[in-house]
Amino acid sequence: MSRVTPVPDRSYFVCATPRSGSTLLCKSLAATGVAGRPEEYFERLRHSGLPRQPREYFEGTAHHGVLDVLPPTRTGDIGATDLDRELPRYLAEGTTPNGVFGAKLMWGYFGDLLARLGTTPDGAAVEALSARFGRLAWVHVTRGDKVAQAVSLWRAVQTRAWSAADAPEAHPVYDARGIGHLRDQLIAHDVAWRSWFAAKGVAPHVVEYERFAADHTATLRGVLAHLGLEVERIPDPPMDRQGDARSDRWVARFNEEKELV
Repeated sequence: MSRVTPVPDRSYFVCATPRSGSTLLCKSLAATGVAGRPEEYFERLRHSGLPRQPREYFEGTAHHGVLDVLPPTRTGDIGATDLDRELPRYLAEGTTPNGVFGAKLMWGYFGDLLARLGTTPDGAAVEALSARFGRLAWVHVTRGDKVAQAVSLWRAVQTRAWSAADAPEAHPVYDARGIGHLRDQLIAHDVAWRSWFAAKGVAPHVVEYERFAADHTATLRGVLAHLGLEVERIPDPPMDRQGDARSDRWVARFNEEKELV
């Protein structure tokens, strides 16, 4: 028998693709103290009980050389995907005292979450989410430079280092096939978010990574205004840019090689 979980006063979802700046945005929103504590509460997949594994980014491809540099797939606690069991904890962790709940969603597991709610992206998705999370607002984070985004993701899936605080598990190597595959996937997932918003009549507040990086304060105020929230002062950015000279070199190399193909 399902447990009845209280519905938040209001909720919002930060909808993104990996390495788009969504982590910085979510940490910045949490630092305001009024915009929930948006994390990837729903990233665990039903088949594994874990977030998307590095090799799962390349399912259906024949890039065996690419797969050779990726870490082996792990499995976890399938029960961790049980919303009836886990949702009360997520709401407690993700809601600020003013009753606002925030969470981050990636297109790569959005369908998996909706399946747990008994629907699909093409079905009554908004209604199913509203039933669990109350009045909803939407934020779409996108990044214009998909090559730089793909390079960042390619490094992360090799090393399992998703933040500057994570200790790399391997030394990343350059591979144009891996970067190109992830670039195409990121483009497709970004288009999928836009198409879904349009099909559902959802008007998200759009955050462009490049503008966000250039003006953190203005971006945060824009998101807070969309959510109907105010703060006297925008906190300083809670984390530094994760890209480095190696990433810059790989971006330049990929762009040069792409022009030669």
